[in-house]
Amino acid sequence: MNINYDWYKIFCCVAEHENITLASEKLFISQPAVSQSISRLEETVGCALFLRTPKGVKLTAEGRVLYKYAAAGIAAFSEGERRLTAMLRLDIGEIRIGASDMTLEFCLLPYLEAFHKKYPNINIAITNNPTPRTLELLRQGEIDFAAVSGPLACPELDVFPVRQIRDIFICGGKMRVAEAAQISDLKDDLILLESNTSTRLFLDNEFRRRGFTAAPKFELATSSQIVSFAARNMGVGCVVSDFAENAISNGEVHEIVVSDPLPPRQIYVAQGTDLHSKAADELLKMILSK
Repeated sequence: MNINYDWYKIFCCVAEHENITLASEKLFISQPAVSQSISRLEETVGCALFLRTPKGVKLTAEGRVLYKYAAAGIAAFSEGERRLTAMLRLDIGEIRIGASDMTLEFCLLPYLEAFHKKYPNINIAITNNPTPRTLELLRQGEIDFAAVSGPLACPELDVFPVRQIRDIFICGGKMRVAEAAQISDLKDDLILLESNTSTRLFLDNEFRRRGFTAAPKFELATSSQIVSFAARNMGVGCVVSDFAENAISNGEVHEIVVSDPLPPRQIYVAQGTDLHSKAADELLKMILSK
């Protein structure tokens, strides 16, 4: 059946008030328009839906069956409209982000804090994975955007640099490492991230450029662990400088100044071509406008 949605709204309103005059006032349309819509609906479904009484109208048996489902449908549409409006106003919503420990702590966290203060009812789900896995989730549409460290090679994604980072070498006080050493002098004592990360890919490429392949003493899951191992004189850690800042200030580790320092790299925000939520758009604007 090809039935106008407005006919159902009018039908439900008349059924609830059992009076065409009251329904017309509630709907802000004329009584003839209400009566005409009911007549058209009855003609289309092929039966009478109301019994006319001196005091108004009452549903027929067939009308009661239709009203049960029509009222549920109208309520569902109304709830959908309400929730959509709330999403557009950022009263509700969800953002799905992919990030590493580093990009979360040293890039996203201030923006997430400011966004949460402004829009406290938006749910934010953060998936923590190495950059290659995070980018794969982005390509699959599982997350709205990603904050990842370079270098990147993903021309199919929109990528925006948001912050420069610097990788440094650190060691504990008992390690005897000459200042102004070359990176190759440190190769036998290195503590590095696992090989499935963008940071490790970057370091391995830089080591090859300097004529050696890293065979780290320890491969760890997080940069915080690298700082802890280096502080205990278990080797020379290579981390983004932000991770070692407090430990250097406290004297737990010190930076090894090398004569051939690693080039700076970037933290990027990456997004795919798929549409994402209004809330995600708002957070992205906040990050990229700085």
